[in-house]
This record gives sequence, structure tokens and C-alpha cells, in this order.
Amino acid sequence: MWRALTEPQLLERWLRMPNDIKPVVGQRFELLADPVPAAGFAGGPVACEVLAVEPERLLSISWGPEWTVTWRLEPEGRGTRLFLSHEGFDPEDEFQRMSRRIMGGGWRTGVPKALARVLDEMPD
Repeated sequence: MWRALTEPQLLERWLRMPNDIKPVVGQRFELLADPVPAAGFAGGPVACEVLAVEPERLLSISWGPEWTVTWRLEPEGRGTRLFLSHEGFDPEDEFQRMSRRIMGGGWRTGVPKALARVLDEMPD
């Protein structure tokens, strides 16, 4: 699962955003996001930076100027459980509230399915 979070081509396949990530603290990269007219987002590159790396255990990135996304992996049985935290939303800001609602829906529905497909296609 670590590779799916840290290799640009694999990350793009499930997140659907071209990128140039490297799992190195301080590395700046971009996610190329599609437009989201409902949120007033024109799309384009989102500036990101790798904030924390614990290989095979944790990856934390800044997602634009406001947000932090952290993936934490924990062994469970014969597999791995993935935990996601997406923080930094301002509840007083309408754009931020709408963004949280839209992104939260994606994190809970489409993204896990897409990630599962990529993981199923990867050799052990």
C-alpha cells in the first residue's frame, strides 16, 4: 500500500491527479486537480509539500495553503488498515465548508474504491 501513496503513477491512478510526489520531507510537488464548479474551484495545480514520512507507516502532506492530509498505515491481521486525516478547514468560511463536504464525500466513497482497484492490480 505504501507504494500507492508514494509513487506518482500509482497515486495518480487512484487519486486521479497527476503529480510528482517523492516521499522526502520538504519535497514540494503539485497535484493537478480537475475543476469543481460547484465549489468555485477552477482546477489546476495544487501546491503541496511532504511534511512527514515514516516509510510503510505514515505520510503527511500539505494540500494547498490551508490543509494537511495524513495517511497512516497500521498492520491488521494479514493486511493493512489505512487511516486518513484531512485537516485545516475553516468552519466559518463558506468555500472551506463546501470544500470539506465535497472532498469528504470523495474520501469516503470513490477514493477507497479506486485505491482498492489499484491495490488489487499490483503484484504482491
